[in-house]
Amino acid sequence: MTDALLLTFVFLVAGVISVPIASRLGLGSVLGYLLAGIIISPLLSLFDVNIVSIQHFAELGVVLMLFLVGLELNPKKLWALKSKLFGLGGGQVVLTALLIMAAGMLLEQEWRTSLAIGLILALSSTAIVIQTLTEKGLMKSDGGQSSFAVLLAQDIVVIPMLAFIPLLATPELITALSHSSDVAQAGNHSDSVSLVAGLEAWQTALVTIGAIAVVILSGRFLVTPIFRFIAVAQLRELFIAAALMFVIGTTLLMSLVGLSPALGTFLAGVVLANSPYRHELESDIAPFKGLLLGLFFMTVGAGINFSLLFSHFPSILGLTLGLIMVKATTLFILGRIFSIRGSNKWLFALGLAQAGEFGFVLLSFTVSNAVISQEVADILLLVVALSMLLTPMLFILYDRVIAPRYATDQTVGTQDDMPDDNKIIIADLWTNGQHHRQPFTIGRLSLDRD
Repeated sequence: MTDALLLTFVFLVAGVISVPIASRLGLGSVLGYLLAGIIISPLLSLFDVNIVSIQHFAELGVVLMLFLVGLELNPKKLWALKSKLFGLGGGQVVLTALLIMAAGMLLEQEWRTSLAIGLILALSSTAIVIQTLTEKGLMKSDGGQSSFAVLLAQDIVVIPMLAFIPLLATPELITALSHSSDVAQAGNHSDSVSLVAGLEAWQTALVTIGAIAVVILSGRFLVTPIFRFIAVAQLRELFIAAALMFVIGTTLLMSLVGLSPALGTFLAGVVLANSPYRHELESDIAPFKGLLLGLFFMTVGAGINFSLLFSHFPSILGLTLGLIMVKATTLFILGRIFSIRGSNKWLFALGLAQAGEFGFVLLSFTVSNAVISQEVADILLLVVALSMLLTPMLFILYDRVIAPRYATDQTVGTQDDMPDDNKIIIADLWTNGQHHRQPFTIGRLSLDRD
């Protein structure tokens, strides 16, 4: 109990101190959390803390974030993104994977290993990108919507990746892995539970489709009656518990059938986008999302292997910068092809130029399936972490260098431009429970019937 409290206190102190400082310096909260993790990493090593297990728990923050994003998108809006989802997102994954595969082969990696590396590094960080775009108010921009479409396409692509990567196993690594597993199996057993373990392909497909159907039907027919029943008690904590129950239950179901939990909860959010309790779900889950995302970013910073980093610093830094340049160039070209204009194409290219948090999972998956050696995977883990660490710097570059150059192209409307039939919203101001009698004008807004 004491150890858990001490560990919780350390993470909270690190976040509370570093994030406001980083925000004041214009670095953003994500970089603040990453730096906080780096600062406390020696202390965590002293306490012999298992960073990986904490990171797996903190990934629930990514799941909650995508659920909230899904709540903002009804099926009609999602369908409007189909061209960007399949064309832009699919094109990004294929082109980036092929370019990185070619680079890996030039570095004398076997083609199957190079292809696996390309697929893994083609993914971007959903957590960092969406969190940063939301903080900066860029989520609704063309660059933000295009970035979201690509991230969603990447989450979808992860599913066939998990089925395809084991086919890239190399004979040498298979022999080495079987020998090491025979040695390590003395007294070890796996306690993971799966609904698709040992099933044939068609049976797995049926179970997967059934799980998706359960999520859709539950969101459509069960959630609203459950919340209506809970509303009778008039206890806010029950609403919070029910919201978390639904999201965690969806995450668990997706994990049991081998699907991406983030993708499953996003689908659940889309199903509930038209629910009368959408705003309650959003307000109840948002604080947990923020705390868990902060914890996730701190574990990324704390998980950096500095001894390996410093011993191979020039090569790891070169690989990281090379990855960012390859992805940014590919994204920039695709942005021009898909008519992303002005500063938005730079936002799109720079924002998605890093590797993603799912790379940690996939690298471990490739090692266990004899696709990538442990030595190569350790270096790639540092490349993934370092690219995520540099991402806030890319957003700062966009904010301070690129966006101002396009500012003159932005037309900012004034009150004189507004039609006379626009509505005026008047609201009373409440501060600390006291009513200010003088009303104030929020602004003149055109009300949308939708």
